[in-house]
Amino acid sequence: MTTPTAMVAPHSPLSLDEAKRAARLHALAVRANHDALACGIALAEHVLRHCLPPRGAVVAGFLPIGDEIDVRPLLQALHDRGHPLVLPVTPARGLPLCFRLWTPDAELIEERFGTQRPIGPERVPDVLLVPMLAFDHHGHRLGYGAGYYDRTLAGLPERFALGCAYAAQRVDAVPVGPYDIALDAVATETGVVHCRRRSATPGSISSWG
Repeated sequence: MTTPTAMVAPHSPLSLDEAKRAARLHALAVRANHDALACGIALAEHVLRHCLPPRGAVVAGFLPIGDEIDVRPLLQALHDRGHPLVLPVTPARGLPLCFRLWTPDAELIEERFGTQRPIGPERVPDVLLVPMLAFDHHGHRLGYGAGYYDRTLAGLPERFALGCAYAAQRVDAVPVGPYDIALDAVATETGVVHCRRRSATPGSISSWG
């Protein structure tokens, strides 16, 4: 079992940067040597059983890069259930993501950071599957440092954000700053962790789950 890193927030700006840098190095080591596909299949089963998106919800996925858990089994299952799927398009630095419609057999275009984007029309997602390096029980997420998902979630406060990770990526506390947006839940190969909710109006999709 991997020992979680104990980190306390908030941090001063300088120590926050240092804490995140150290946490990313630790998280990359923890994430290595997992069976991404087998864990992704188990993650899909847990989501379909315990955190199924509402009928017809537009779901934003991501294609795994590096050692990320493989969410393609979940995306295929949601597609088979009739959910419209979208994938992110990486914009210029400092901007939020936008999303384009995608199906599992659709053509993709190579873009920056080793990612690929679809060529379908733009759609706004109702549910976002969010990649990460680490998470804690409050739903705080450690990303890669560019801030794309934090800006995106800040602009979509009524949407449901479901992190996707290996169970070993859970830590005691993720170092967070004022612009870091918490997730609603995190799905792993061992189950779904429901976290502290982001603010939402009653009955909105971010109160689902």
